[in-house]
Amino acid sequence: MPPKVPKTLRLPTSRDVPRPAAVFDPVARALDHIGDRWTLVLIRQLLGGPKGFQELRQRTGIAPRVLSARLRHLVQQGWVASENAAAANRSHYTVTEQGRTLEPLIAEIARWWVQHAMEEHIADVGPFTETSAQSILESLPFLLRDGIARDADVTFEVRLSGEGGGVWTIRIADGTCTVVRGFAERADVRYTAEARVWCAVALGLLDARDAVKRGLLTKDGARDALDEYFHQIPHPDGIALARPASGGKPRRSK
Repeated sequence: MPPKVPKTLRLPTSRDVPRPAAVFDPVARALDHIGDRWTLVLIRQLLGGPKGFQELRQRTGIAPRVLSARLRHLVQQGWVASENAAAANRSHYTVTEQGRTLEPLIAEIARWWVQHAMEEHIADVGPFTETSAQSILESLPFLLRDGIARDADVTFEVRLSGEGGGVWTIRIADGTCTVVRGFAERADVRYTAEARVWCAVALGLLDARDAVKRGLLTKDGARDALDEYFHQIPHPDGIALARPASGGKPRRSK
């Protein structure tokens, strides 16, 4: 005797077209649970440490009303926790243990884009013309060339002047990359440049050797080059998005 089918479960006939909600699809169900794209974008930012509302705005470019709604939703869903900062009496947001379970997914999405979709921007670099040095530096772990970096043990120090400048330490060891703000205790290679110049070099829009020849970039230390370890946007013309140190209009590298 065949088992009885629960009344709540109606098996479709071969001619029925099911509703999406009636299909058991782990990918679809996961995306329903996670929500829209801002969930992963915001959790990616919070994985680096607690952040306030304004800092999240500056790092993501999300409109205030949208950001407020998304943070409220993430707190309600248990992905993010809100806590008051004693000094300013303003909310800071932290990722919860539930939110941290999304870290491998976020990393794989970033790597997929770098390896399979980033080159689509060769002919349209517009989205990167106002990219901040901080956002590029903090994305370097996703841009790492795993094969080249697997046996590397090297520390870079990047000193950037001008708008968006600062000092960062980049460490590549055991096939992983870490980026922290501040001076390196011991740097194998040190880069010094104006922030816009370094952004163009890091993205592959300006050749590093050409930038050194033109006096736009200074490289001290070992022969290791930062661009050897990271994926870049290949551009045949090497368009420089930075102004020369002496001022003037941006130029194409030759």
